[in-house]
Amino acid sequence: MRRLAAAISLAFLASAGWAETIRVASFDTELSRDGPGLLLRDIERGQDAQIAAVIEVIARVAPDILALQGIDWDHDGQALSALAHRLAERGAAYPHRFATRPNAGIETGLDLDGDGRTGGPGDAQGYGRFTGDGGMAVLSRFPMGEVRDFSALLWRDLPGAALPVWPDGAPFPSAEAQAVQRLAEQGFWIVPVDLPEGGRLSLLTFRAAPPVFDGPEDRNGLRNHDEILFWRHYLDGAFGPAPEGRFVIAGNANLDPFDGEGRHEAIRALLNDQRVQDPAPRSPGATTAADQGHQGPNALDTADWPRAGRLRVDYVLPSADWQVAGAGVYWPEPGAPGYEAAQTASRHRLVWVDLILP
Repeated sequence: MRRLAAAISLAFLASAGWAETIRVASFDTELSRDGPGLLLRDIERGQDAQIAAVIEVIARVAPDILALQGIDWDHDGQALSALAHRLAERGAAYPHRFATRPNAGIETGLDLDGDGRTGGPGDAQGYGRFTGDGGMAVLSRFPMGEVRDFSALLWRDLPGAALPVWPDGAPFPSAEAQAVQRLAEQGFWIVPVDLPEGGRLSLLTFRAAPPVFDGPEDRNGLRNHDEILFWRHYLDGAFGPAPEGRFVIAGNANLDPFDGEGRHEAIRALLNDQRVQDPAPRSPGATTAADQGHQGPNALDTADWPRAGRLRVDYVLPSADWQVAGAGVYWPEPGAPGYEAAQTASRHRLVWVDLILP
């Protein structure tokens, strides 16, 4: 009854023109290319079907604040600027943008993945074939303030860090590696966004490591677990003042609450944290797809892999003090407008939440 009353109240406010909303979204575009500069080249050429599909999806959903993942970083931000220019041509203008060097591709000179070799993509601070491989960015219609960046936080410095070990209990792959290994695969950013009519929103964004592609030590699974739990420690004040006022956690956690690989308790703990709320965004495409026999609801899935199947791994989680007007995943059902664009853009789907401004 409370949910019904809230829904009726929101509908009344919206129809009366009293409730102004903002749309916050997260989208792992998977736009990474095979080398530095190639993404900029492909955007400027204007002939790449995937890039065109990503632009179409973003333009259709038209979020006010968008956390992007899977977009190659370059020092001058040229690729991000080129993408923003193409979006503006479609009527989705984002005059305010932020991106900084991610951990992906930062060389360490050590064997971090335990394969006995150095210099590979798994030996960088975050898996990457080159600096900035598959980084992150934020696009916003509203001005942004000074960003707090915790990307350099060492994994071992997380309270209760679940560091991998060899069967004999020795640090995996070595004590030297754990002394330099950062926690974030890409980064942890707290981006303050100035809202219309005053007020501020803190966007907490990240892209966690996939909990696969490792051995019995479960290095990637443990890292993914701790990357997700970073946010609960941050909200506890473990790394300085917690965000003042309203916030939104938005990003690719690479972890489903019930199905697929990984330590599911990490994302369930975040979803159940009383300081955040889960709007449980759904899509027609996932709702009508064939049942996979998964424990989690099909309707909540946000990504579709050929082998792993459909999973919920992308999240937009407002703080508990927000009033949510709506939420969804851009995943049209087959035959509906936008279906082909969603399929072509990425294996991930754009997730959005509409929030009522206080």
